Amino acid sequence: MQTSSPITLDHLIGNKDVTSSSYAELRDPGRLTDIVGLIAQGDAATVDAAVRAAHEAFQSWKKTSYEERAALLRAAADLLEVEANAVVEIMARESGMLVGTNKAEIGMAANIVRDNAEAGEEFLKPMEVSDAESWVSVEKRPIGVIADIVPWNAPIILTMRKVAPALVCGNTVVVKPAPTAPIGLTLLLKKMAALFPAGVINVVHGGGDVGHALSVHPLVRKVSFTGGGTVARQIMKAAADGLKGVQFELGGNDPSILLPDANFDDAIPKILGGAFRRSGQFCFAVKRVYVPSEAYADVVARLEAEADKFRIGHPLDKGVTFGPINNRGQFEFLKGLLERTRASGATVRELGTVAEPDGWDNGYYMRPVIVSDIAMDAELVQIEQFGPILPVVKYDSLDEVIESVNAGELGLGSSLWTSNFDEALKIARRIEAGMTFINNVGTSRLGQKNIPFGGVKQSGIGRESSPIGLREYVEYHALNYHK
Repeated sequence: MQTSSPITLDHLIGNKDVTSSSYAELRDPGRLTDIVGLIAQGDAATVDAAVRAAHEAFQSWKKTSYEERAALLRAAADLLEVEANAVVEIMARESGMLVGTNKAEIGMAANIVRDNAEAGEEFLKPMEVSDAESWVSVEKRPIGVIADIVPWNAPIILTMRKVAPALVCGNTVVVKPAPTAPIGLTLLLKKMAALFPAGVINVVHGGGDVGHALSVHPLVRKVSFTGGGTVARQIMKAAADGLKGVQFELGGNDPSILLPDANFDDAIPKILGGAFRRSGQFCFAVKRVYVPSEAYADVVARLEAEADKFRIGHPLDKGVTFGPINNRGQFEFLKGLLERTRASGATVRELGTVAEPDGWDNGYYMRPVIVSDIAMDAELVQIEQFGPILPVVKYDSLDEVIESVNAGELGLGSSLWTSNFDEALKIARRIEAGMTFINNVGTSRLGQKNIPFGGVKQSGIGRESSPIGLREYVEYHALNYHK
């Protein structure tokens, strides 16, 4: 049964809606019979129009003062909060994420915008030095048109991590939302764009061909992408001909390591939240848990008991705490991974309560899964599952855990649980990752403002958030006056 009429979503170019000759159906991943939206499909000509609008706007936007740009960004942050209630339900229907999760995401995105506006004041000041012979000034200039290619799993936060620092530094943007969750993001971007001069914020919809067109366009100076490594490699190759800069925030296989002296009562609910929020579909989710042998049976039982509290169903249904997988490709991958894990001899527990059994086959639904009695070198432990299947690994030697954790090519986040602060720092500094959270699975508010978000090895190139993230959006111009 259709819950409401589909939304027709056009491109946004120069602050005007631009129609398309082709529109793609977007279906609700929790009710596949429902069409949520009809999404404009762009092509190279659409991309060219958007990039040229952004390039034209850049000529004047780059000359605006930091104070003016920051004031507009603060107004945009306020707007996000005001408009949140208008989009959280449509976001749930397009992405499968819970309404409460979407609302919290928009609140965090507003903070990201404000943080970048604040950080820009000090960051953009030139560095000046002089002596008896000369004077030197190292100044920061905007790059130009930035292409932002963003994913479906947390689209508002992940877009604002790109748009806010780009704009505060004086760049303009063309955003390509993910095909499977573009509606809520685009509705908010259109409201934001109206605050800015025409062409500062543009939106083009479509698939990989649109991403490629952005990556090769001669007026795009940098591509910022959040997603998977396979697409990142394609973007990097496409951008290479134009020697464009790239910034990538990619996947992770984040370990959570319990030490024997950890507070298990505090840790276990947080680990479960860090693993199964968004049904496990976010980059720095807990992807594997390492537990000392003497506590293994107890921890597994506790994790299973916590996971069994979830109620799985459509995110708009009352009492549901666990939504569907976003798209068919990821759903089929996870089902295959689960079958192989079960065949390997590991203990697989599918948990939780199904809210609406009759609707189970009308969506990409999976129960939360706890996997125990699994080896450190098992497939599920060594890859990024990006879904609600959590392996729990027994260990006797912490050195063996660190070796296993560092052996792979992913290194985004990690978490560590202990009551000994000094020991925590020693162990954390041995982990090859961009971030390590101690006694939690994410950043504090202080961390959100100051931690450069990103990973090492194949988990990304560059950083987002914090003053360090602003470096991605400037070029340096050095002046040397000889007295």
